[in-house]
Amino acid sequence: MNPDAPRPERYPARQTREAAAAIARLHGLARDRIVIAQQNPAAIDAGVFHNDVIAVGNGNVLFAHEMAFLDRQGTYDALRAAFAPGELVVIEVAEADVPLADAVASYLFNTQLVALPDGNGMALIAPGECDTTDSVRAYLQGLVAADNPIAAVHTLDLSQSMRNGGGPACLRLRVVLSQADMNALGARGLLDDALFAELEGWVEHHYREDLRAEDLADPNLLVESREALDLLTQILGLGSIYDFQR
Repeated sequence: MNPDAPRPERYPARQTREAAAAIARLHGLARDRIVIAQQNPAAIDAGVFHNDVIAVGNGNVLFAHEMAFLDRQGTYDALRAAFAPGELVVIEVAEADVPLADAVASYLFNTQLVALPDGNGMALIAPGECDTTDSVRAYLQGLVAADNPIAAVHTLDLSQSMRNGGGPACLRLRVVLSQADMNALGARGLLDDALFAELEGWVEHHYREDLRAEDLADPNLLVESREALDLLTQILGLGSIYDFQR
């Protein structure tokens, strides 16, 4: 955060400019492709603890609320400069169409924006709250009908995740791998039906139904935990990665 810039009054800002710059530097990112933008303090005070609650991007498309960034136009201009000319598409949701409070309550932007396999645009994967929030539902109906890259919206019942402060973005991390990259993983890092069944069985066998404070003093808990981790590393083909396995 710029020390001279406006600050949120209700909630603390969780990210700093220094941290963002350090991440970019440590990852060796090209300086001319980096944009460090400050969140709008009003959005933070409305409950936007992370920027993925007020903006989401995929490829060359940025889907964001107009209250997402403090310097809204400056951020868009900087992003456009980082892309090839005319490549960036910004889809901005106006406060008049979806009030900030509705955007946060529905998790409209804590969604997944994914490219469709046929190459015809993108789909927004959203929580069911986007269907039950009037302003958001109306906006999304118009969004799909309009001329923009978002061609479809799919809403899912994610009530358990939503109650715990999560949403579709909790599953958003994606790493693009070539076949050679996948062959070089050296572990069972890609989920399939067989691996899912093994992991489910591992959870059913090793997770305690409850955990009390006094259990933390029970040596058997440590033994159980190590046995569980040892089996998990075997299932995932990771080898011995914990000190107790060596």
